[in-house]
Amino acid sequence: MRPSEILFIILAAGAVVSAIIMITRRNPIMSALYLILNFFLVSGLYLLLKAQFIAIIQVLVYMGAIMVLFLFVIMLLNLKDETKLSEKLSYKKITAVLVSILLFCLFGYTVFYGFKDKIPFISPKAEEIGRADFLGKELFTTYSFSVEAAGLLLLAAVVGAVVLAKKKFD
Repeated sequence: MRPSEILFIILAAGAVVSAIIMITRRNPIMSALYLILNFFLVSGLYLLLKAQFIAIIQVLVYMGAIMVLFLFVIMLLNLKDETKLSEKLSYKKITAVLVSILLFCLFGYTVFYGFKDKIPFISPKAEEIGRADFLGKELFTTYSFSVEAAGLLLLAAVVGAVVLAKKKFD
């Protein structure tokens, strides 16, 4: 095995483990911290796949902006009584866990034997596509209308959130 393959396996396993730990924590702050770890590990996977721009955006947008938003929402909820959120262990949950493990093993088997020795290398074109200058040229020439439409939708969402927040505090 090459060092890049070993690093890929370590990052992928870390991402899966941090995702599982994130959804099993009762404390929402700890869950958010494990989500940040997951975002960091996924950005490492993007770097290994020669998608530098997506890795940087993963760190800046998700770890920066969205996690701050999550933490503000968690703090605004002000969960005082966590006993209402707890549930007892039942046969449905045990069955769901067993079926999930079975499906995960089946998925792993399919991925391992389905892609084994099929793609031995990454195309040199993939390295060019992952660079920020290539993506910038494509976004602002070929897909300029879509970028502008997405910007207007995000602006409308921000204005709507401000209006709703203003009505709530008045």
